[in-house]
Amino acid sequence: MRTGVFLFGGVEMDDAGAGPPAPMDRRYSKEEVWRATEQIIDTAVLCEGLGYDSFWLTEHHFQYEGYEVVPNGILLGAVIAERTERLRIGMAFNIVPQWHPLRLAEDFATLHNISGGRAILGVGRGTVPREAEVLGTRIGSFDNPDQAEDDRLNRLQFDEAMQVINLALNEERFSFHGEVYDFPPPGIPDRGDFVDELTLVPQPIHPFETWQAVTSPPTLEQVPRWGWGGVFWNNHPTFTRQNWDRFGEVWEEAHGRALERGEKRMLVRCVHVADTYEQAVDEVRPGHDEMWKFLGPYGWSKGYMGEDGKPAAPGLIPGLEESIDQKIWLVGTADDVGEQIEWYRDLLGVENLMLFPMMPGDSYTAVEDQLGRLATDVLPRFS
Repeated sequence: MRTGVFLFGGVEMDDAGAGPPAPMDRRYSKEEVWRATEQIIDTAVLCEGLGYDSFWLTEHHFQYEGYEVVPNGILLGAVIAERTERLRIGMAFNIVPQWHPLRLAEDFATLHNISGGRAILGVGRGTVPREAEVLGTRIGSFDNPDQAEDDRLNRLQFDEAMQVINLALNEERFSFHGEVYDFPPPGIPDRGDFVDELTLVPQPIHPFETWQAVTSPPTLEQVPRWGWGGVFWNNHPTFTRQNWDRFGEVWEEAHGRALERGEKRMLVRCVHVADTYEQAVDEVRPGHDEMWKFLGPYGWSKGYMGEDGKPAAPGLIPGLEESIDQKIWLVGTADDVGEQIEWYRDLLGVENLMLFPMMPGDSYTAVEDQLGRLATDVLPRFS
């Protein structure tokens, strides 16, 4: 089983938890933000030393409140690549509509080559209006009629951008003419002729993987048709199993072969390990509650199950006990967490596991402890 580590990558907080302060009332200094960036790099180096397969960075912008302070995971990934030898470096996720697609392709190819083929192309459509609408896109929702047009435009932009990126990364010469993107636009003179094709420089010299977050029914139908891996997070295991199996069905329809049980699918779970279950609950509660104070307004809890067995009503802010009961957070002793991972492996055939061991506000000393406990006391049973 390949096991990776994912961090939001934020500033340490001494007031994390439910209640005040409101997220937007915090404002961290440029020195504190940069210190967190350095600590993220150090954590990646530690992950290599502990034997993890991959380290995943995320892309977010303008978050002066300190939750996610890495705007360019590819750039930071290049630094990590120079300080490691084996660790694969993933993006969870590059927000494609916020990039010029050819610049994203160039930057990814550079990271992939300089790392010796260790970069993973992780792609997503975005969730945060503050970022999206400043950087050239909009955020909608397929199941909200008021946002349907924004959702349609975002999906169109993402789909065309990914077509461009795939052409650029894989073809010696390419052109693309769509509704959103036109590469190259007509009539560009160059050395006595006109440009009608482009060539990406550099292109990847190693094979690479592409993974996308699967958070909606349209995305569940699309990702396997593209031939990418699907990343599943923040869903009740019943919904995860349904989506996991549907992903395999669509893949077989599109590609004419059945996937192995865990192939092309990745499970993400928040984890916390301590000497006792009670200690683990006490330690993780502030970060859990801070996470939902942060993510709740973006609708991330719709993967929880309501009392009627259907997805939870919009706006749910789950308590820690609910997150544990629904097996969305894996909390307890090393044996407890190991048994819960084994339960998921039996249920889904998990072969790609992404662990989230650092909650918003946690110290980097605490995450070092978590990474060590997981690597020493939990993961060897799956080797």
